[in-house]
Amino acid sequence: MTASRSSPNIIITGTPGTGKSTHAQLLMQESPIPLKHINVGEMVKDQGLHEGFDEEWQSYTVDDDKLLDELEPLATQGGLILDWHTCDVFPERWIDLVIVLRCNHTLLWERLEKRDYPLKKIQENNEAEIMGVVSEEARGSYEQDTVVELISESTEDLQENVSRMVQWISNWLHDNAVA
Repeated sequence: MTASRSSPNIIITGTPGTGKSTHAQLLMQESPIPLKHINVGEMVKDQGLHEGFDEEWQSYTVDDDKLLDELEPLATQGGLILDWHTCDVFPERWIDLVIVLRCNHTLLWERLEKRDYPLKKIQENNEAEIMGVVSEEARGSYEQDTVVELISESTEDLQENVSRMVQWISNWLHDNAVA
């Protein structure tokens, strides 16, 4: 799909609380090309791309088929930042770069507490971060050179990470002969 697109598609993923949306918003501002940020969780909720709400986990059960049908025309055009806590649902042909944000589990716990997450959800997400679940999922779903793991614990990390992504976009544009 890359050959027909003039802009790359990027996934920013990670355990909840690692800074996905903050990174995506700053990348949109600093990118050398226009990018569209899609918070996939909000899209699922707002557009009814789910099978209902799971009370136990306090989250929506995503209908993958509905989600992919909604995203496909946008992904074909390119220029997306897909911001979500998982990434393996997206076809490999859509994606040019997968950023996996990582965070120290103690800091992550504090961030999730500030969001008033239920204890069970904090524990589950903290365990997922310790075990590297999202990183493993990304590496199992995409080519190794497509997946980049970045630390997201401070404002300095945020700035450095976005600068790296901006440089990657510039390289992608050059490599794909896009002016």
